[in-house]
Amino acid sequence: MSQKIVFFGTPPFAVRCLEKIVAQKFNVVAVVTAPDRPAGRGRQMSQSAVKEFAEGQNLPILQPTNLQAPDFIEQLQAWAPDLMVVVAFRMLPKVVWSLPPKGTFNLHASLLPHYRGAAPINWAIINREKQSGVTTFYINEEIDTGEILLQETVAIEEEDTAGSLHDKLAAKGSELVCKTLKGLFEGTVVSKKQQWKGTEKVAPKLNKENVMIDWSQPLEFIHAKIKGLSPYPGAKTYWIEDQNSSIIKIFEAEIIIEEHDLKHNQVIIRDQKILITHPSGFLNCKVLQLPNKKSMSANDLLNGSRFSSKLEVK
Repeated sequence: MSQKIVFFGTPPFAVRCLEKIVAQKFNVVAVVTAPDRPAGRGRQMSQSAVKEFAEGQNLPILQPTNLQAPDFIEQLQAWAPDLMVVVAFRMLPKVVWSLPPKGTFNLHASLLPHYRGAAPINWAIINREKQSGVTTFYINEEIDTGEILLQETVAIEEEDTAGSLHDKLAAKGSELVCKTLKGLFEGTVVSKKQQWKGTEKVAPKLNKENVMIDWSQPLEFIHAKIKGLSPYPGAKTYWIEDQNSSIIKIFEAEIIIEEHDLKHNQVIIRDQKILITHPSGFLNCKVLQLPNKKSMSANDLLNGSRFSSKLEVK
């Protein structure tokens, strides 16, 4: 296909789309991704997943720190894209997204206008939704509000985590991006305005407050939060041992409904299990991460650590 595309993206979610675009022989003339950054304890420079893939395909790559820099804009103009695709990239200024004659569209991991925001996959699981999906839409001045091009739904199963839903949406999203490209080039896709009713849920950025577990909630909600924050960034709680408090992460758990007369929010070790008491039963913590340690199964943790009998969460 001769019409020219510039692709913007950074994480693995975006790689799935770029892989599909390249495989279907669309004409990608360049890729824009995040600058290399120091990562890990050694602070060695790390490049984005999109850059790694683009290098393997010998695609021209730009990594601007300033999206309004004259040299960056000039390079985009020199490539003369007919259309630009954005997947998991930061907000673009109008001087960029308004450049191609056929516009710039974005892939969002929700059924817009539901779950506008930075973390739609996590919040869909946390809020115990039964379905999610992917949306392609034209970029405008406001985040996630542009006219919708195409949408596809994806069922959320009971066992899904943010990680498994991410993979489902990445696969479905890559197909939708190519379907959108084909439709726009052939003139068969017509955009429509988003209908905002005011009852839609949003997907704010995850922060140190909203990843904390609220132990006053029902066990089903606590469990949903753990799944919605697994494998990243992890649901956090205060772990109090002999009055010393630290923060741990719980990545996998199961609900046990059982009557008991134990004090709530206590951590008890039973049958090689780490259980947290709750008014309706117990939360069986299967995979945890203690401070300055890697995540591990409860069994491995109990084999390698000794805990006080006075343990609680908050």
